[in-house]
Amino acid sequence: MSTVDRAQLADFLQTRRDALQPEDVGLPRGPRRRTAGLRREEVAALCGMSTDYYTRLEQRRGPQPSEQMLAAIARGMRLSLDERDHLFRLAGHNAPGRGPLGDHIGPGMMRILDRLADTPAMVVTATAETLRQTDLAVALVGDETRHTGLMRSMVYRWFTDAGTRAMFPEEDHPEHSRVFTSDLRAAYSRLGQRSRAGELVDALLDTSAEFRERWEAHEVGVHRVGPKRLLHPDLGLLVVHCQTLHDADHGQVLLVYTATPGSESHEKLRLLPVLGERRTTP
Repeated sequence: MSTVDRAQLADFLQTRRDALQPEDVGLPRGPRRRTAGLRREEVAALCGMSTDYYTRLEQRRGPQPSEQMLAAIARGMRLSLDERDHLFRLAGHNAPGRGPLGDHIGPGMMRILDRLADTPAMVVTATAETLRQTDLAVALVGDETRHTGLMRSMVYRWFTDAGTRAMFPEEDHPEHSRVFTSDLRAAYSRLGQRSRAGELVDALLDTSAEFRERWEAHEVGVHRVGPKRLLHPDLGLLVVHCQTLHDADHGQVLLVYTATPGSESHEKLRLLPVLGERRTTP
């Protein structure tokens, strides 16, 4: 770690903020907007930090941002990988690695997610680690970004956490186990033993007899047939379709949950905005 270049960092942040338009991040423009791009308070909210902290960075008097804070700024300001790396170097840090399972979401994917504010949607990695969710996705399945360590992976939680399994009807569990194991095997085959996928495989082989049995079956290409059934603590059973959009450059997938128009589940999904974050226990 080296010294932060406060002047260049401040100028870079300001130019990126000026280049962002409200429509780029899913915000209404409004009739009284006079700034060239976004306001400081809007950027601060997108990055999950206080307006005062962000303002001090632009005024060349802030502290040296941590790597976690820089990652949040890169996501919030919809930076490309080259822009993210430049941001880290200006702040006195080495640029993060560009592995296929990085946590940085590309600006194109972020623009799509911003336009899905009225839909449950999330971006996940090849090892089923959720990077970002819309508010309605949090209301549907809970805040999956709060997990740390191995628990970040839905596959790991599936085989080790009873609360995760309780989100799905018990009769659907065998299919989920087969799909999750097959997906992890695909990531393991592509990324290798020393990857994040390899770490998850080793941990699950040590902790889950069910995973060991499924892993030893060597099933590949197992796909879920038909819609997915979820158990919501307030709405009960939901039958949803899960559409996917793959970002091959970042090794990430956008998941979008919908229900058949006119169905009971479709009417239930319309209630998500008034429910807020779902309770953890169905």
